[in-house]
Amino acid sequence: MTSIAAATRMGAVTLDVADLDLVTRFYRDGVGLTVIAEMPGGHVTLGRGDDIIMHLRHSPGLKHAGPSEAGLFHTAVLFTEKSALATAVLHSAQLFPGSFTGSADHLVSEAFYFNDPEGNGVELYWDRPRETWTIENGQIQMDTLHLDPNAFIEHNATEASIAAHGTAPVSVGHVHLSVGDTAIAREFYVDHIGFDQTFDWNKQALFVSAGGYHHHMAMNIWRSRGAGVRQPALGLGLVEITLPTTDDVGLLSERLDHHGYILRNDGSTIDVDDPWGNVVRITAEV
Repeated sequence: MTSIAAATRMGAVTLDVADLDLVTRFYRDGVGLTVIAEMPGGHVTLGRGDDIIMHLRHSPGLKHAGPSEAGLFHTAVLFTEKSALATAVLHSAQLFPGSFTGSADHLVSEAFYFNDPEGNGVELYWDRPRETWTIENGQIQMDTLHLDPNAFIEHNATEASIAAHGTAPVSVGHVHLSVGDTAIAREFYVDHIGFDQTFDWNKQALFVSAGGYHHHMAMNIWRSRGAGVRQPALGLGLVEITLPTTDDVGLLSERLDHHGYILRNDGSTIDVDDPWGNVVRITAEV
């Protein structure tokens, strides 16, 4: 088994939503993403510059999934500037009262958590420099320590960052899923997809990455232990993993085919379902 390419990154997350306008306003006005495209039939693409962060699909015929079902735990939007992060936290909390759900110092990062208007989890965060991360026994050390959101905003949001809200670089830093079993998640995402395990949180949460990052994906059982395959529902539509080249995509396609997965291949991307029916789309950077 070969690890996935070190330059692998996360691509856009697709959400199926009932109230397209409301959810769009949250990600645009609160988080600070830009509406890149609006397509007929109810499809909004958001991002920053050429980087697509999220696709919203208007799916009013679907119902909300139950709280213990598999699916999205959160989409994590990575900020490169603390001032821009503080401003996004401020706007999201002020414009969407009740959406803020918590904050934490994870040693490798500082993170702020929200639920969008339809209950999809969102993390807004920035990374500490890699040279400050601690590795013990092959695992990047992470924790959940107190982080005062008001103090973070006071110390980092500036008049300039508030005026420039929605212009600083952002990306999909990682995607965190709710799954039924972390051992099964490890088999799919580590043994078969090829991510490296970076941290195992008491057998309840698994963190995996490419190229030594703290995590590009995580899977936990905190509220979904024993969950089975998802039924069609609002929430996560698909998650994209972007590999450096088409050759990398081809190699991964061969590996997944060898392990018996049913692949949907349109010639440039492949889609595969994880063990809980979450659609994973594999694309190439070039």
